[in-house]
Amino acid sequence: MNNLMIAVAIALVSLTAPGEDGAMFRANRQHTGVYGTHAVERFTRVKWKFHTDGRVISSPTIANGMVYVGSTDGNLYAIELESGTARWKFSTKVRVTSSAAVDGNVVYFASFDGSLYAVNVKSGRLTWKFQTRGERRFAGLHLHGIEPSGEAMPDPFDVYLSSPAVWANAVYFGSGDGNVYAVDKNTGALKWKFQTGNVVHASPAIADGMLFIGSWDSYFYALDATSGKEKWRFKTGEDHEIYNQVGIQSSAAVLDGVVYFGCRDSNLYALEAATGRKKWAFNTKGAWVVTSPAVRDGKVFFATSDSALFYVVDAKSGTPVFSLKFGWPMFSSPALAGNMVYLGSNEGMLIAIDLKTQKESWHFRTEASKRNAPRFSKPDGTPNYSAAVHENFYDAVVAAFESMQNMGTVLSSPAIGNGVIYIGSSDGNLYALM
Repeated sequence: MNNLMIAVAIALVSLTAPGEDGAMFRANRQHTGVYGTHAVERFTRVKWKFHTDGRVISSPTIANGMVYVGSTDGNLYAIELESGTARWKFSTKVRVTSSAAVDGNVVYFASFDGSLYAVNVKSGRLTWKFQTRGERRFAGLHLHGIEPSGEAMPDPFDVYLSSPAVWANAVYFGSGDGNVYAVDKNTGALKWKFQTGNVVHASPAIADGMLFIGSWDSYFYALDATSGKEKWRFKTGEDHEIYNQVGIQSSAAVLDGVVYFGCRDSNLYALEAATGRKKWAFNTKGAWVVTSPAVRDGKVFFATSDSALFYVVDAKSGTPVFSLKFGWPMFSSPALAGNMVYLGSNEGMLIAIDLKTQKESWHFRTEASKRNAPRFSKPDGTPNYSAAVHENFYDAVVAAFESMQNMGTVLSSPAIGNGVIYIGSSDGNLYALM
């Protein structure tokens, strides 16, 4: 190959890599959260922002010069990467908090109407729709200790839908009806379904022909991706009193024969992918691990809810490498590029951490956070929940949760392409940062 051909090949790779890396939730079907693009080491400006009529809880997906993102206004949007202009939107009429997967000319995503959609990436027209038995959120009696104690309560923190993964001519996803589904990617015809004991809103990770996914029933499952047959299951913690320390909301990451996932029982787990044998568990002393871990270079990166800690631990042993304390809980999952890691905060910020210095390098605050931080924050910068909730009754707690979203909370996980970070916010915006 001559020098000109080599130069052309390198240019083509650099143009297509972001789409390949970001074609589904967490950058790839193993969900490692690693993006093959250069890092944004210093924030310079907002390249553009795109406003929806709802909250952007869905994580953006990059492919084909576009970024795809859902909103609670019921739409999936296809937005041009360079200009921030919407090329089309597809309406489901119900909130879209699933992240999209792009394969060829089709984008796949789920909606709270209980359907998985396949939409043409160019026209935004429906290719097919698969209907589950219906969506619901995880619910428990006396949830989180909220009154009335005898009432089954949908969990307001169960905000995400399972994000589909595409592999071997099939689309895989979980559902609030308790099933994990595999459907034909071209027709939407059911290939198989696997029943768990409760809601499945984690996203499936696929590696070596196996599918890995957790359920709110407290079990983590490994399935044969071709047949749907169970290979093994792993039991996490239970909580039958207030259903606080139970359930797998985090999506798994798989690398080098090990699967990593967080749990609301306050642990990050590392299991042998082939057998389900526990290698180690890292306990956070009461804080949920809702974030999906990122894995690279022998380290695992994740964050916690109440304790607001960002952790880096050794992938082989679970031994802490370093941690950083922040003010607000984190549900957003970390994304890595170069020597930087990025994750969102319920404070309405995107935080950039330099892995060389092991310190925060910079942060970006959403528009709503700038406006409302004084109202919802204490003088030390931590959440002022008393400003939103005034009684320990379910309706009041739900209203408080909704009110706190006025902080421009970042529940969305960042996606990175060509040196630009894309992140959604509860203020309705998708931001492109560089």
